[in-house]
Amino acid sequence: MMNQTQPQYILVEKYPDLYRIGAGLQKEEAIGVDLEADSMFHYQERVCLVQISTPTQNILVDPLAVKDLSPLTPIFADSRVRKVFHGADYDIRSLYRDFGIEVRSLFDTEIAARFLGFRETGLASLLRHMFGLIIEKKYQKRDWSQRPLPTPMCAYAAQDSCHLMTLSRLFEKKLRTKGLLFCVEEECEALSKVRPAPREESPLFLKFKGAGKLDSRSLAVLEALLQFRDDVARRRDLPPFKIVGNLPLLEMAQKKPVTPSKLMALRGLSPKQVKSLGQPLLERIRAALNLPEEALPTYPRKPRPAYDLTVTRRVKALREWREHRATSLGIDSPLTLSNAQIRALALENPDHPQALERMTGIKNWQKHLFGPEICALFKTIG
Repeated sequence: MMNQTQPQYILVEKYPDLYRIGAGLQKEEAIGVDLEADSMFHYQERVCLVQISTPTQNILVDPLAVKDLSPLTPIFADSRVRKVFHGADYDIRSLYRDFGIEVRSLFDTEIAARFLGFRETGLASLLRHMFGLIIEKKYQKRDWSQRPLPTPMCAYAAQDSCHLMTLSRLFEKKLRTKGLLFCVEEECEALSKVRPAPREESPLFLKFKGAGKLDSRSLAVLEALLQFRDDVARRRDLPPFKIVGNLPLLEMAQKKPVTPSKLMALRGLSPKQVKSLGQPLLERIRAALNLPEEALPTYPRKPRPAYDLTVTRRVKALREWREHRATSLGIDSPLTLSNAQIRALALENPDHPQALERMTGIKNWQKHLFGPEICALFKTIG
């Protein structure tokens, strides 16, 4: 193993420099891309740094200084220039949300690693395994909105993008040998189209882990507490978890303390939090406890479909087939077929590849690789 030397980089903080660099990027065949954001430190997260690597340079674009990133828009939209990301889902959504940037010709090295059978698909793990490089991750959770950015943080940011093209070329070669490159390309094409979800005026408890196990009264308490936490977080420009953690909120919803002493007895609340937030928290709890029954929320539940015996047999057979097929390909079984796809296939019962073609929930690469096998398997079940 060897430590990675600090990469050289160019920090772009002025629009004319970005315009000049953007024009030069149009000549590249591929670029490595990564982002740094401030979701751990602010209420409304934003992209704080865009890292772009070419074979000859590492470019760090500061969007807090350069407000207009339009010189990069045609580069990301140009299908002739391959954009190499690692774990691109968050990055694709963030680029579109903050700058209206759409990404075409995406290659995601994390997706490629999954199709190559790697169990650990983090970038640091892959670089260590493939090249013997040890990448420091100590700046991963730092505040990237601070300015000026310290030199060590800039160097860390550059190293997250500077190896992506080398890794992608190696992975592409392995995928071609394995006959799975077209699978990764389809997955990357679909990933390039993801967009940030619009903010909805829906109960906050719908995105809270554990809310589905609460009764209606406890849900009302939880929603009141979540709304209060969100209001405080917005005013203080902090992420909600830094106001009050999820575990104390869940315990408050379950135990419903109405006195300061009972609030103090809860785990996860510091004396400072109790002092500053205790009274308004108790007020929200009391108000939720006084809601009439007809005003209480309910957790929406999708009815479980009742499968007949034949469908159940198909599901079981397909799961067993999935395990064997994934082993033969050297990939994780959920990558072969998801549980939702298995259920859809079992219900549809395609008896020939043409019938499978009509199913929109099955990807083209899955139909190509597995279609005849799945249809043949179902014929043996009936």
